[in-house]
Amino acid sequence: MPRISGVDLPRKKQTWVALTYIYGIGRTTAFKICDEAQVDPHLPNEQLSDQQVVRLRQVITDSYRVEGDLRRDISVNIKRLMDLGCYRGLRHRRGLPVRGQRTHTNARTRKGPRRAAVKKKVK
Repeated sequence: MPRISGVDLPRKKQTWVALTYIYGIGRTTAFKICDEAQVDPHLPNEQLSDQQVVRLRQVITDSYRVEGDLRRDISVNIKRLMDLGCYRGLRHRRGLPVRGQRTHTNARTRKGPRRAAVKKKVK
């Protein structure tokens, strides 16, 4: 089981699918990485030689920001927006949608589960 950028890649998956398990690598990027490393993207991960794994690891570390570095950059950018007090920063601070989505209905992913309304007892 190859380990790249601190992530154990699954054995049975094709190489491009396994690369998408790394945070910051999607489908298109996975195909580009395989192309640069001269590895067949449809080859099962368990059939990769050590040399191919080293080439994949080298391409990822040289050209792409993934996992911890990417997560840190994103959190620093969000913190910067919040410190500035701009509209997007306020939306992040309040836990509301940032990119113009409606909140009257929907937006449950950002707002969390509905809060139950308090009902008064009738005597």
